[in-house]
Amino acid sequence: MADLHFLPAKENQTLKFAFAVLGIMSTLLIYGVLQEKIMRVPYGEKKNYFRYSLFLVFCNRITTSAVSAGFLLGSSKALDPVAPIYKYCAVSVSNILTTTCQYEALKYVSFPVQTLAKCAKMMPVMVWGTLIMKKTYVGMDYFFALVVTLGCSMFILYPASTSIGPYSTGRESTVWGILLMIGYLGFDGFTSTFQDNLFKGYDMEIHNQIFYTASCSSLLSLSGLVIQGHLVSAIDFVFHHQDCFFDVALLSTVATISQFFISYTIRTFGALSFATIMTTRQLVSILLSCLWFGHPLSSLQWIGAAVVFGALYAKIFLKTNSSKPAPVSDEPHGSSSSEIVNPRVVNTTKI
Repeated sequence: MADLHFLPAKENQTLKFAFAVLGIMSTLLIYGVLQEKIMRVPYGEKKNYFRYSLFLVFCNRITTSAVSAGFLLGSSKALDPVAPIYKYCAVSVSNILTTTCQYEALKYVSFPVQTLAKCAKMMPVMVWGTLIMKKTYVGMDYFFALVVTLGCSMFILYPASTSIGPYSTGRESTVWGILLMIGYLGFDGFTSTFQDNLFKGYDMEIHNQIFYTASCSSLLSLSGLVIQGHLVSAIDFVFHHQDCFFDVALLSTVATISQFFISYTIRTFGALSFATIMTTRQLVSILLSCLWFGHPLSSLQWIGAAVVFGALYAKIFLKTNSSKPAPVSDEPHGSSSSEIVNPRVVNTTKI
């Protein structure tokens, strides 16, 4: 990352924070637009749709694995696994299922619906945190989780029109699309919680976990493509549609870059600042998608969105007021209740 140590402390921190915000917002906004374009917009004169979501997972993970290996080797840190390989594989399997559900859901629901539905991950994260890490949550945590879930439900169930994805046969809130989003939320909650458990149970560098989970995900997604017989078809599609090849390559690149901006932000400013940035990014992503792809929003969807983001910002505000300012440290931050706001605080291998 950029060297800003020559500046006065206050200006140094301001520029670092602006650098983190710009990096996360730009990469993830581009990522959001690209994933919707790849899965929902036809390519070529024959208007063919790209159908191979597992191929996108493979491209993202192989790119992330290569870059993280370069970071480890460049910093003279060992590539040896810190935890047993099967634990990295457990994260990888849930990670692949999470991302596959995310891409597949875009065939049936719009990006704004999917993005807002992701906010409902607070509830599954709390469930997995209780089961895996024996965490306890206060009544206020459950209250905000319930309010956000209700707002998400309102947004999903009351679309402005019946304009749906290329694979749907009914309303945008089709049963299959909803089931895919439920699968996404459940698997993502497990992925985040289990990664948090690995960080706490082992003296593990962030790049070490990124490398091994991404490598396992690459092998598993490649195996899935071969078993399904989709590998050759996916390669043939991107070979004959150069604009799709460019979109997939750019998607993998910005997904990988965003992981390192996320790691930098968490290390430098902590989970709370990261949660605030990510919440803002989700709101901007919805607005950008509506403008770019022409998604209409009903009045009830606007109310649902206001309920969701109002609850998220209120939770962040209450957390800020109830916590003493922590000194900036180069050490990784431990988990906090702000993880419930956005569990990707600890999920550093998936976008």
